[in-house]
Amino acid sequence: MKKLFFALTVLCTVLAGCTAQGSLEQRLADAVASGKYMFGHQDDLMYGHSWNGNTEVDHNFTKSDVFETLGEYPAILGLDLGGIELGSPCNLDGNDFALMREAAQKHYKRGGIVTLSWHARNPLTGGDAWDVSSDEVVESILPGGEVNEKFTQWLDAVANYIASLEIPVIFRPWHEHTGSWFWWGTGLCTPDQYNELWAMTYDYLTEEKGLTDIVWAISPGASFSEFEAWEDRYPGDSYVDIIGLDCYSPNVPADSLWVPANEAFITEMHYCLGAIERMGREHGKMIAVTETGLETLGYPNWWTEVLQPAIDGFPIAYVLVWRNANEADKPNHYYVPVSDGPAADDFRKFAESEQTMFLSRNKLN
Repeated sequence: MKKLFFALTVLCTVLAGCTAQGSLEQRLADAVASGKYMFGHQDDLMYGHSWNGNTEVDHNFTKSDVFETLGEYPAILGLDLGGIELGSPCNLDGNDFALMREAAQKHYKRGGIVTLSWHARNPLTGGDAWDVSSDEVVESILPGGEVNEKFTQWLDAVANYIASLEIPVIFRPWHEHTGSWFWWGTGLCTPDQYNELWAMTYDYLTEEKGLTDIVWAISPGASFSEFEAWEDRYPGDSYVDIIGLDCYSPNVPADSLWVPANEAFITEMHYCLGAIERMGREHGKMIAVTETGLETLGYPNWWTEVLQPAIDGFPIAYVLVWRNANEADKPNHYYVPVSDGPAADDFRKFAESEQTMFLSRNKLN
């Protein structure tokens, strides 16, 4: 009943403000209303544990670690724009932007949904997104700031690329802002500065560039100590469509530590999802788990014994796990099992649940 009430609240909000992005929002809200959630995987069509579509130049995009294990594609494809601001041909993870465009369009034509994040480089220092050597970066890119003109050009590059996709997308900029590991994080700018950064980004893409096929997702990072005041860094209902949560399961060095680590993750997810669910219900916004996962899947039954209990009962539109880096790049950086891996059977069991939605098994369009 709680899920149904939440979904009806969201649906009424969507229908009341029916814009060009309405159909995408409708599909997400329909998933919530059905008591299901879509499954997503970062960079799923671009590369996998033992293959790389960028070097193989696969224009058919048939390869996928999720498909190899399940015979189905993820409903949500996550991609990142980091590097587009510099005019680079490839993003920060080596994805060719032209090929990435094709992947997004292919996924959309199959009936899937694309979500875009942006690990933008530091416009003041020249470092990467994780360069937190200065607490003046956000201030410097706001109107009147030292590098405002430069950053506006970066926004232009982002807008042009999103426009070139010619599909509706979820855009999730300035994520995990409740932590201090990105230059836009809580220890690097004030709440007012963060909210102004978000509003400036939104206004430029929607009003200046006319991109109305964007569903905007904000995603604080989960942590009891940092999450508490996340609502201070919420730019306002007119700038947000989805309230997401980024929360990763901790890896542990010894088998004896898995039980407390898993229990801690479930507790943290319940606490944070409960908070954003209340916020979503009060403000008529959908909620989602915008990033999660257990790196290397050292606990083989993580899918059904940890992730499922962590998210069941919450009206999330989707859950997205992080990428499977290529073995030649980072052999231990993967979040979806290969078909013969130790966690594969449990992943299949998770996928067979009535709550999960994948491309070939469910009609998403």
